[in-house]
Amino acid sequence: MIKNYLSHFLPVLLALDLIIPFLLAPFYKDYNHLTQVMSVLGNSKAPLHSIYNIWLVAFGVAILISTLQLYPTVAQVSSSISIMLFSVIVIYAVGGCILSGIFSVGETKSLGTFSAKIHGYGSVIVFLLLTLAPLFVGLYFFKVSNGLSGILSLICFIFAIVFFALFVMADKPNYRGTIIAFEGLWQRLSLLSMYLPIVALCIFQK
Repeated sequence: MIKNYLSHFLPVLLALDLIIPFLLAPFYKDYNHLTQVMSVLGNSKAPLHSIYNIWLVAFGVAILISTLQLYPTVAQVSSSISIMLFSVIVIYAVGGCILSGIFSVGETKSLGTFSAKIHGYGSVIVFLLLTLAPLFVGLYFFKVSNGLSGILSLICFIFAIVFFALFVMADKPNYRGTIIAFEGLWQRLSLLSMYLPIVALCIFQK
């Protein structure tokens, strides 16, 4: 029963995390999906910032609940993989979602306020850790002899690292005016690369 529930619930949550910014952005004049990160929709000047921040907190709490339910399934195959995988997911849920919803960022990446500093530093750390999730999921799939899903998860891991690196480089002056400056694009693609193996885990878990 739990397994069937998770197979639908967690993938839907992860999909909504990428879709909701597209639903809120039309109300925020001049918002650009290519050059601006999703969390900008939570800054105080955004018309629907409260909705986005509430979503982030709710999203983080829902991930924590789903993770606690999914953990035993992976632990039956490998306790070390389950500990590593769910550690990064839990850290992401708390630092990248719940705290980001409580401590919103400004319109720019300036860290001039206490809230922006918590959001900024926390986001970089948890995003970096979450890039490891596809690797751990891939190892799980190899353990259960699902080689195709394992290989695809490792490909997602490579893409996650590349897109995250581009995301970090995006605001550097040397890349202004180039495709590397598409910070919002790289954030979304890196998250997609991190989320897809987790979705596969929910669907193909043993």
